[in-house]
Order: sequence, then structure tokens, then C-alpha cells
Amino acid sequence: MTKIVNHWIGGKTVEGASGTYGPVTDPATGAVTTKVAFASVEEVDTAVAAAKDAFVTWGQSSLAQRTSILFKFRALLDANRDAIAELITAEHGKVHSDALGEVARGLEIVDLACGINVQLKGELSTQVASRVDVASIRQPLGVVAGITPFNFPAMVPMWMFPIAIATGNTFVLKPSEKDPSAAIKIAELLAEAGLPDGVFNVVHGDKVAVDRLLEHPDVKAVSFVGSTPIARYIHTTASANHKRVQALGGAKNHMLVLPDADLDAAADAAVSAAYGSAGERCMAISAVVAVGAIGDELVDKIRERAEKIKIGPGNDPTSEMGPLITKVHRDKVASYVEGAAAEGAEVVLDGTGYTVEGYEDGHWIGISLLDKVPTSAKAYQDEIFGPVLCVLRVDTYEEGVALINASPFGNGTAIFTRDGGAARRFQLEIEAGMVGVNVPIPVPVGYHSFGGWKDSLFGDHHIYGNDGTHFYTRGKVVTTRWPDPSEAPAGVDLGFPRNH
Repeated sequence: MTKIVNHWIGGKTVEGASGTYGPVTDPATGAVTTKVAFASVEEVDTAVAAAKDAFVTWGQSSLAQRTSILFKFRALLDANRDAIAELITAEHGKVHSDALGEVARGLEIVDLACGINVQLKGELSTQVASRVDVASIRQPLGVVAGITPFNFPAMVPMWMFPIAIATGNTFVLKPSEKDPSAAIKIAELLAEAGLPDGVFNVVHGDKVAVDRLLEHPDVKAVSFVGSTPIARYIHTTASANHKRVQALGGAKNHMLVLPDADLDAAADAAVSAAYGSAGERCMAISAVVAVGAIGDELVDKIRERAEKIKIGPGNDPTSEMGPLITKVHRDKVASYVEGAAAEGAEVVLDGTGYTVEGYEDGHWIGISLLDKVPTSAKAYQDEIFGPVLCVLRVDTYEEGVALINASPFGNGTAIFTRDGGAARRFQLEIEAGMVGVNVPIPVPVGYHSFGGWKDSLFGDHHIYGNDGTHFYTRGKVVTTRWPDPSEAPAGVDLGFPRNH
């Protein structure tokens, strides 16, 4: 019997009423295993109304109450990490160890939210004028929404809602319809931890649900992670409806390898960063820029390592890389490799014909490595979001930096070198929001914010860290003047001498 994933509204499961469902497939087999209910406008309105009602009390609740619930949630999340990882593997396809790593990174943000009282401390200036004090405080916005992608169905929502609810907001999550079960499991754990009904809600769906969240007058802010075209649309539409927006888009992350670099370490890093999670992550390294004469040796080392990666079902403990999320996406990724030679690239490894015995209907693609890729090639210009690594050649450091900075994307980048001076120049000169020095995927820890530049971010705030706290709160300044007790009207005795 096909499993059905319904909505979570007001602290309980709510069956879909629209009559519209989307298929959820097991990427390793290609079989439809689940149906997910798609929300109508009315169902989104119901979720927002539940969140609005809950905000009346949650927004006034104490920090101690909020963090106490989050501590309980953290313990439950930790105890159920294997169960969540299994749901991710079944619907996304990533190997179990990758799924566990995703949950662990989400836990980092829950940790941050448990200690949110430090970030919410206000400021006070006393005696700015005679008996006048000025205080700055931060208050929650109200109902906020998160729209999250398929590639990290547990982690990316946890980049958003723990901080949002810790700061006093209520939350409506619209997860990817391709792998929705992890979001419902998280909702159940939050309820078990004691989160009041309506503080966290989940509605599934497509553009109908998204557009309603973007235009709903009671939604005060929208967080989004996904592709650049959709991020631009989210930012434009939500902003036009007077909402605060953080919309994280796509990427083409470069790794600059200087002639003095440890090429074995650089090759290890390139393979891990390009092919981990089958390349379906916005921080994947998809372009290696080789400087000088090291290109041939570096490509050989990458090829040797890439050929050894074991591809198979995510629930097989020997698998190092799983399938892609859908057949349509698999075919799109393959098209970049199939057209690369005609655009001037040298195809070193072609993974488009790969399959797994016994799982022939799965969404399989092997490792692909393209060398001497021109910047005009589609394989370089587009975010492929699959296990395809492009290698570009330049003669100098300056040429490499100019090439990277010419990209419309500015999410993350890395440099591999033994030269501290070159690394220092790079981190100052490069136009990207996250920089790694001998670190291929520079995703910040939870207490530093994540976000890119240029077409990789629309909005003023990065996600989680201090930026996350600021995004989900707004500042208020209170100026106060109290008369001195000695100036109290005659006849009122406050116990203070009149002549002090």
C-alpha cells in the first residue's frame, strides 16, 4: 500500500483536502513509494491561521520556556537521528552516512537556538540626558515561513525554524515535495518535546502553496534555499508583498589550486567536494581552476580517486555515492556531459552510461570529469547539481581570481596553497560570501552565518548565526525619563527625604 504524507497543522496531522497529490520515488529503484498531499490556498490559510493564533501566547512566552522545549527537542532529535537519516535515504537517495551528517549539521543550529538568550540581550545607555535612559531590544516578527529544497530535507529547515521559534516567532514550513517525510518526523518530535500547537506547521505542495505564502498578509518573513531563478522570484514576489526575505540561490563554486599546493590533498578535496552527496549541494565544488603547469598532474590524481568511488543504493553501507533525486534531473545532468566535447571540453570520465545491477530503473549516473573546459561551455556556466567536475586552466593567480570573480555566482570558493600571503590576498580579493583556505567546502559552523554574494543571495541577511537572529527579530529603541522621587507631589510619601 502506498504511503501518504499529509500536512501538519495546529499540532496534529491534517489530511490533504485538495485532492491533489504528488509522487515520491525511491531514487535507487525508480518506484513510486509515497504520495504527498498538495495544499490548496485554503489549506495554506489554515496553517497560517494556526500559526497566528499560536503567536499570541508564544510571542509572549519566556526565553526559559522556549529554550527548555528546544533542549528537549535536541535530545529527541539526537535519539532519532538514524530514523530521520533512513527517511532521507529512502526519498532523496543519499547514502546513510551523508544523511546522518545532514542531521548532525542541523543539530548545530538547534544548539545555537538553545543558547539564543545571549543573542537576544539588549543594550542600555543610562543618563544620556538628565534622568533619561535609552534601551534597545529585539522582538519577534510573528508568523514566518520557510521554503526548503530537496537536497537537505532535514538540515535546511533546521537552518531556519529553531532560531525563528527560539526568538518567539511561529513557523510554517513548505518542504520539497520530492522528499517530504523528514519534515513530518521533525514536527512530531517538536510536539513530543512540548512545543505548543500551532507554533510549527508543515504544508506540502507546489507553486500554489508557495505563492500563497508569499502573498499572505499574515506572513511577515520568508526564508528560502534553492536555485537562483526561484530565489530571485521569491525575493521579488515576497518583497512586493512587504515581507522580509532571505533567499539563498544557486552556485558555481570554484577551487583555485596554486602551483605550490599539496596536489594529493587538493585532489582528495576536489573529489570529496565535487562528488559527495552526488554533487547535489549548493556548496559542492564544481569547478577546479588549476594555475600553471600543475593541471595535468592534478587531473590525473582526481581521475584516479574518482574511479574508485563505489556507487550504489544509499541503504547499502558499502555505497559511497547514491543516485540522483529524479530521472528528469538525472537526464539533465547527463546532458551537460554529453554536450561537453562539442563545446571544447576534454571528457576525461563519462558517467552517463552508469547503472547498478539489480537496480536498473534507479536514477543512476556515474562520476564525470571534464578538463580544459572553456568558460563559454554550458557545463561551466550552469549550476549542474550533479557529480560533474569541470577543470579550467589558467597561467597565473591573477588570471584565476579574475575568472572566478567574473562568475555571476558568489556562494563559496576555496584556495589550495602553502603560501599564507597568497591565501590572505585571495580571501580579501575574491567575490564570494564563504571562503575556504585549504578547506574545500567552507560551510560555517552554526554560530557564524551562511550565505553568498551576487546571484547566490537575494536579501540583506545570511542564514543562521547572528544574521539569523536579526532576520527573525526587529529592533525597538525605548527612551525613558522618570522624575526623581524627591520631586513627587506634596502629600505623597515615597519614603525619600526631601532634601537629598
